[in-house]
Amino acid sequence: MEHFKSIGISFKNTPLEIREAISLNEDSTKALLRRINEVLGVDELLILSTCNRTEIYYASKENLNDQILSLLGSYKGLDTTSVRHYFVEYQDAGAINHLFEVAMGLDSRVLGDIQISNQVKKAYQWSADEGFAGPFIHRLMHTIFFSNKRVVQETEFRDGTASIASVAVDLTKHFTKNFTHPKIALIGLGEIGEDVAGNLKDFEGEITLVNRTDQKAIEIAQELGFHSRPYSELSEVVASSDVIICAVNTSEPIITTQNFGGVSNHKMIIDLSVPRSVSPEVEGLNGILLYNIDQLDERTKEALGKRQNAVGRVRSIIEESLTEFKQWSQEMEVSPTIQKLKNALEEIRRQELARYVGKLDEKESKLLDTATKNMIQKVIKLPVLQLKAACKRGEAETLVGVLNDLFNLEKDHQETK
Repeated sequence: MEHFKSIGISFKNTPLEIREAISLNEDSTKALLRRINEVLGVDELLILSTCNRTEIYYASKENLNDQILSLLGSYKGLDTTSVRHYFVEYQDAGAINHLFEVAMGLDSRVLGDIQISNQVKKAYQWSADEGFAGPFIHRLMHTIFFSNKRVVQETEFRDGTASIASVAVDLTKHFTKNFTHPKIALIGLGEIGEDVAGNLKDFEGEITLVNRTDQKAIEIAQELGFHSRPYSELSEVVASSDVIICAVNTSEPIITTQNFGGVSNHKMIIDLSVPRSVSPEVEGLNGILLYNIDQLDERTKEALGKRQNAVGRVRSIIEESLTEFKQWSQEMEVSPTIQKLKNALEEIRRQELARYVGKLDEKESKLLDTATKNMIQKVIKLPVLQLKAACKRGEAETLVGVLNDLFNLEKDHQETK
C-alpha cells in the first residue's frame, strides 16, 4: 500500500468556477494520462473528474504532485500555482482510504450518491483503455467494486433518493410512467438545474432546456442529447410540456396562471427555486400538480436519515476490505523473492539432472524429472507459507533477508550492475 498517492480538488473547498476550469472529459482525461506517463514515467494512473471533483491517483515512490499539477495547468491553459492551495494531497493508506470513501459516496455532496460509483468505474475504464491500470490499480478497483456491492446488499446506505435533483427526476418518472412520449422542460441551468439535467440523461422522453443565457442551454443540450429553446419562447415551452422543472434565480414568479390561459392539460410543475419562480396560484388550476422545494426536501431528509444510520456499517465494510487489500499488497511485495527462490531451486535441480544425462534411458529421465519437480514444490511450500504469514505480522522484511542470504538470491541483480 506504499507509494500510492493522490492530489485533487473537490466541492468541499474549491469554488465552482475553478472546478469547471480544471474538469476533464473522457478525451482530455485520456490525453492527460498519456502526458503524465510520457513526461514523468508513471505507469499506474487514475484520473477521476466530475462536476464536484477532479482527482489524480498514481503509484510512485516519488512525490510528483507539483509536476502533475504543472502538466494539468499546461494542458488546461491555467496557472495552477494560483490555485495550489485548493489541492488536497493523500499518500499511501490515506490515498487508498480516500478513494474508497469517494467511490462509496461517503465523500459526496449528497451522502451515498449513486452516480459516483459509475463515475469511478468510467475513470477506471479510461485508465485501462490507455494501459495505465496495472496490477495494483486493477486489484484496488475490483476490491472497491466488491465493497460497493456489499454496501448495496448489506446496508440501507443507497436506499431512497437523497438529493433534490434526483427526487425531482423520480417524481417526473412516476408522473409520466403511462405517457407514450412525455415532454419535459427544464428551465434554469444553475448548479441545481445542471444536476437535474444530469439525472435526466437516461430519461426516455423529449427533454427541452431553457436558460436565460441561451448559449448555455445550447451547449448542455448538445452534450446530453437534449433539445434547447430560447428563453424568449418560455411560454410556448411551458404550454407544450407535460412536466416543467423550474430552477431559476428570480425575485418574481416567471410562471403564473396566465401561462395556461385558464385551461390546462394534465401537467406537473416542480419549483426548485428560492424565491419561488412559479406562482402558488398555479396549483389551483385544474389538472396542475405543483411541488415546491420544501416538499421535495422532506423526501430527501428521510432517505438521508437512513443513510446516516448506515455510515458506521459502511466504514466497517471498507475497513474489512482495506485489511484484505493490505494483505494482498504485502504479499505482492514479497512475490519477487518467492520467484527468485523458485528460480534458484530450479537451477539447482537442473544442474543435478544434467549430471545424469546419458546415464538414464528416456523413461527413467522422465521419472527423475517428475520426482525432482515434486520435491522442489514440497521444499518451497513452507518458505512461501512462512513469508505470507510474516506479511500478516509485518515481519516479511526479516524473512526476505534470511532467504536472500541463504540462497544468494541477489546474485543475479549484483551481476547485472
